[in-house]
Amino acid sequence: MFEYLPPRIRLCGAPHLREPDASRLRADFDKFRHGLPQSLEAYALHTFGIDLRSDYGGQPIKNPFGKASGQLSLARHQVEKDAAGGLGFVVLKTVIAQDQFGGQTMREWAIPETRMLVERIQGRTGAAGWTLTWNGRGWFDTFEAYRKLFEEALIVAEPARMLVVPSVKYHLPTPEESFWKEDEYQFTTRALLEVWSKHHRDRPMPLEKDFSPTLAGSGRAIQQAKILEWVSAVPGLIHRAAPGRVSVGLKLFNTLFGDDFQVRMLQAAHDAAPGQVRADFLVYANRLFDPGREFAGKVGVAYGGPDLSERNLACLERFLSAQRKQSNQSDAAPAPLPLSATGDVHSGRIAVEYLLRGASSFQMHTLFQLPDTEFSMVSGTKTEKGLHHLLFHPEDGFLAWILDLRARFNLRVELNVSSMAEWCRANWSAVANLR
Repeated sequence: MFEYLPPRIRLCGAPHLREPDASRLRADFDKFRHGLPQSLEAYALHTFGIDLRSDYGGQPIKNPFGKASGQLSLARHQVEKDAAGGLGFVVLKTVIAQDQFGGQTMREWAIPETRMLVERIQGRTGAAGWTLTWNGRGWFDTFEAYRKLFEEALIVAEPARMLVVPSVKYHLPTPEESFWKEDEYQFTTRALLEVWSKHHRDRPMPLEKDFSPTLAGSGRAIQQAKILEWVSAVPGLIHRAAPGRVSVGLKLFNTLFGDDFQVRMLQAAHDAAPGQVRADFLVYANRLFDPGREFAGKVGVAYGGPDLSERNLACLERFLSAQRKQSNQSDAAPAPLPLSATGDVHSGRIAVEYLLRGASSFQMHTLFQLPDTEFSMVSGTKTEKGLHHLLFHPEDGFLAWILDLRARFNLRVELNVSSMAEWCRANWSAVANLR
């Protein structure tokens, strides 16, 4: 397993707030237990002067909270509930790429979920959290069924201004292979783009290239050089399928190698070699993988919880520090890619910790599977209960910690979430000294 290096920057204790703001948050947390305001964004702006607008993959989103790809985003009714509940974006279940004849080199990832279990988990430092375990992988139905879901999702999400994003697992060569199945990249990308263009002809389609957490336990991921080749080559393969019409996001995985390699992988995603095209944005990083853990008769299981956010935050810290050092030594240092954070985002506090490391959006999955007893909201869907907890909690909520950071760093009031993320990247030296 990977070496454990905890992050240096953590938001501990209660946020430092002016009493009027603290009092208003306590009142709102109680008031909205029975139903959220009609527009979360308008309420946050009018009441607290916080602009929740942000971006995902170069697309504007009304707020930074979204649902990560998985079994909670594989049906129209799920997307409808998320749109009605107020999410800023939804990433659909990962579809396995195919060529024009239906061939799929990554077919072994098209496994349906037969059992899911949400359970408490304790991190290595003793912190308690939750993890969701299942033995399924990617989309198991036909590709045409996925295209139908994508179109239906775009239609139901549009009135609520909720972004819908497809997720794809394309061919990744094994250490023994020296070829890429480019026809999978071309056919799948163009077929999804055909659906997107019916509804957003003037905008490029954001797309997540999923590097599944189960890759960590696969024979495909046993060589570091091969993984770095994937990260460097995949963006160009997708872009060549539809030049200028796709915004490519790499959803990076947590390998079984140490944190040094995670930083190298982040660096490889930023450094485009001559003749290569880098990704347009990153999603960092999906679940950890335990090759010795057993679930439903299968050995080798992905998991989340406190260790996941600790590792993600620590690796992002190390990457940003290395990037800052590189930029100080060279004017040719690559600009940081936009970042969407995922991994144990169970509170607004954790979301802001990712924001401090440059994330402008936050993806959640396990949060929306927790039992109702874990939420203070007494009515509404899991989406609404999750947003109530994420935004309005007086000590762990996003609004509280944004107010704290705005005062702590003397940030301009007019900055929205995306602008705050850019400020944190540009002022990493100040952020890194936060105590």
